Amino acid sequence: MKTIIEEKTYNNKDFTKEEFSIGEYEQCTFINCDLSNCNLSNSIFYKCTFAGCNLSLVKLKNTTFNDVSLKDCKLLGLHFDDCNTFLFAVTFDKCILNLSSFYKIKLKNSKFRNCSLHEVDFTETDFMGSLIENCDLSRAVFRNANLEKVDLRNSYNYSIDPEENRVKKAKFSLNGIRGLLDKYDIEIE
Repeated sequence: MKTIIEEKTYNNKDFTKEEFSIGEYEQCTFINCDLSNCNLSNSIFYKCTFAGCNLSLVKLKNTTFNDVSLKDCKLLGLHFDDCNTFLFAVTFDKCILNLSSFYKIKLKNSKFRNCSLHEVDFTETDFMGSLIENCDLSRAVFRNANLEKVDLRNSYNYSIDPEENRVKKAKFSLNGIRGLLDKYDIEIE
């Protein structure tokens, strides 16, 4: 039976030196915690907040993130595609998610604000209605992704093939047009 932890705040905890307890975390707050390389598999996070935390390379096998907010966090190399995708809902603000994977994840109505998303795999990801605001998408991979109604007007360094992804009613800035035409190897001035 999993431990249930409710409304607890973890401040400056270094979970690399003490074991992280697998359990159900409801309305918990993690502030400036180091969880890098920890095993969060089979844990449930419901209405939790992570602020200023390092979650790089954590294991997420069957982990549930439901209504979770991450701000100013370092999340390098995470496989969100290993998570329990039922009720998956996460908001990212000022996070570094480089080298992570959202393969086949439903991210409908999600929010990514001011994030670094270098080389993130968004293959077959469903973004319908999401906001990707002021994010750096350098070398991010979009294949067979649903970007319908996604707002990318303030994001940059993306390369999205409209023939390979669904982009109906998506919003792009005039400066971002280059990222939609990359495959044609043409010069735009």
